[in-house]
Amino acid sequence: PRNSTGENGFCFAQPLNFSRPSPPPGEAGRTFDAPSGWEACGTPLSNGTASSSPSDSCAKPLCSTTPGEEETPFGEGIKYVSAEGEELACGWGRFTPGCLQPFNTSKGVLFFLCVASFLQGMTVNGFINTVITSIERRFDLRSYQSGLIASSYDIAACICLTFVSYFGGNGHKPRWLGWGVLVMGLGSLLFALPHFTTGQYEARSAVEVGICGGNQSLPCAQAASSLSGYRFVFMLGQFLHGMGATPLYTLGVTYLDENVKTNYSPVYIAVFYTAAILGPAAGYLVGGMFLNIYTEIGREIDITPENTLWVGAWWIGFLGAGAASLLIAIPILGYPQRLPGSQRYIVMRVSEAHQLKDGGHKKASDPDFGKTVKDLPRSVLLLLKNPTFIFLCLAGATEATLIAGMSTFGPKFLESQFSLSASEAATFFGYLVVPAGGGGTFLGGFLVNKFKLRCSGIIKLCLLCTVSSLLAIFVFFIHCPNMPMAGVTQMYEGSALPGGHLNLTAACNAECGCLRETYSPVCGSDDVVYYSPCHAGCKKVSENLRNGKKVYHECSCIEKTLLPGPGNAEAGKCTSSCAKKPLLLIFMFVVILFTFLSSIPALTATLRCVSDRQRSFALGIQWIVVRTLGGIPGPIAFGSMIDKSCLLWQDQCGEQGSCYVYQNSAMSRYTLIAGLVYKVLGTTFFVGACLLYKPPPPESALGSSDASENGNCDLQEHKPSLPAEEDI
Repeated sequence: PRNSTGENGFCFAQPLNFSRPSPPPGEAGRTFDAPSGWEACGTPLSNGTASSSPSDSCAKPLCSTTPGEEETPFGEGIKYVSAEGEELACGWGRFTPGCLQPFNTSKGVLFFLCVASFLQGMTVNGFINTVITSIERRFDLRSYQSGLIASSYDIAACICLTFVSYFGGNGHKPRWLGWGVLVMGLGSLLFALPHFTTGQYEARSAVEVGICGGNQSLPCAQAASSLSGYRFVFMLGQFLHGMGATPLYTLGVTYLDENVKTNYSPVYIAVFYTAAILGPAAGYLVGGMFLNIYTEIGREIDITPENTLWVGAWWIGFLGAGAASLLIAIPILGYPQRLPGSQRYIVMRVSEAHQLKDGGHKKASDPDFGKTVKDLPRSVLLLLKNPTFIFLCLAGATEATLIAGMSTFGPKFLESQFSLSASEAATFFGYLVVPAGGGGTFLGGFLVNKFKLRCSGIIKLCLLCTVSSLLAIFVFFIHCPNMPMAGVTQMYEGSALPGGHLNLTAACNAECGCLRETYSPVCGSDDVVYYSPCHAGCKKVSENLRNGKKVYHECSCIEKTLLPGPGNAEAGKCTSSCAKKPLLLIFMFVVILFTFLSSIPALTATLRCVSDRQRSFALGIQWIVVRTLGGIPGPIAFGSMIDKSCLLWQDQCGEQGSCYVYQNSAMSRYTLIAGLVYKVLGTTFFVGACLLYKPPPPESALGSSDASENGNCDLQEHKPSLPAEEDI
């Protein structure tokens, strides 16, 4: 048949519905109901999913009549219609202006979904991570409380995933998506609310602590602040973020997949996920800029952003992202349940669902399956009986563990290995992740499209990527040596310190009365790091006009290299001149690249190994597995392993706080062990998915798009005459 665009098509075994659009006034129009005896390539006609006009390109005519009956002529006005007669125009209710219809395409949907995923990534993975320290300082929160705020997002997502993916997958996806983005925007606005409901932030006057002989008293027993109750507002905001983002990565992906050609689907999904990865990068950059503005805008203040009492304008980003989310939800809500012309892609799609021995996959193809709650247990059972899907979920969980662990502790690894400041390490890591993560995500989708990979080929590509990153992870065998630190890695006189022993006091600083609570590392003129100016025995302080850093003088623990007498020290850690730095960075880039390279192919394989009606639900179940087994425990597992390499712990009035100094060799070793364990598990799961995948037999795959072999149409015969758009 030739469709309304005039392209050469092919015969198919799908039921067809011949109808004609209402003619304009003054024109006669006819609607043709096909008699029950007519057949389309050997299949009786009934209410169906597409309409076509006849063509002589087949070996036999599409519709044959009974002997003596005249063939019915068809006009050029035939169009694709839905079996339910649904409206395919873009708009809100009956308001469907013509100016919106040019956006009613797969590219239009992709643009708005990319903006939504960019905003989600920027808010949840960018702004939140950037401002968490400022929020702790402003609202007197403990680290575990801010951890709960971060976890609220994943908790909400896990609660909502089953409900949203099951009912949304069989409902009006753009409406679910639009309302989700709307809820996400409300969550961002709620997150910024505490700034406006609390009084002005008063920075407590800084006591002159740090230098030898200064006022070293620090109050240990601080009264619990009433502001800490605002953590529940932040948790609710994050909960709304989690609820709103749930449809985005389940229904959004399947909506794109349903409305584009099968071989273009990975590219569309890759672009969508690349936007989600670029979001956090923008969040770090923009959020960092806002933190250089004082939280009470327009108020004069005598402290600088380097001061530990400084609180930046953490709330501006959430206001902007919330307003943008509310705006972008409006066009998403206007899209139809399926895009015009998408019916031909449904007809053309060849099923690659894993074949169950009991034929359960056929039940999932029933149009009425999955529309009620009673089908939910059977849906879950069908997915659990699909070994390919299970192994892909487990492989996704291992990769998610690595990604979550590395994104949390990657900056800390760079900070320790190369002796960088926290902000320098975060920027460095951003430069590493954006090209490797974003490029790998897009390249993965491009490769699937370029080589027209089927499901089994896609799983083999995932396996190849995992093995490549497994080999590259051995780079963690090498490490940079620790910078010498007085009282931690070496004695004050320069001799080696026995492992596990700390001795921060020496004869040179015994009279200073230094406190462990004031950790403010300085780099001595002898290239040794000291715990604080006080521990270096420094008595005077001035400011370096060239770089704005504080310079400490008359430091009794530091000897001048040329002249006798006390030396100087500069605020901050000594810079590392590690020769292995380029090698470490190159191989870290390779590990990140190949880890992200397998993400879109693995997602595409998941969509293809289940039946069409279960795609959204399958993605929802996969997200639950990935979050509960990977995303949530990943940072905890990595954090506990890295903490084993700590040399110097924070001392908060006798209580152990966070780690100040790590032993680089142990940190590399533990990172290697964690990386190897998860990469070997991932490789094993992809091997299992590859070996256990059972594709449909060739004849059934052809039957879903071609005619049967009894002298009717054959797709392969007419392959040269098909335009590129019709490739399967």
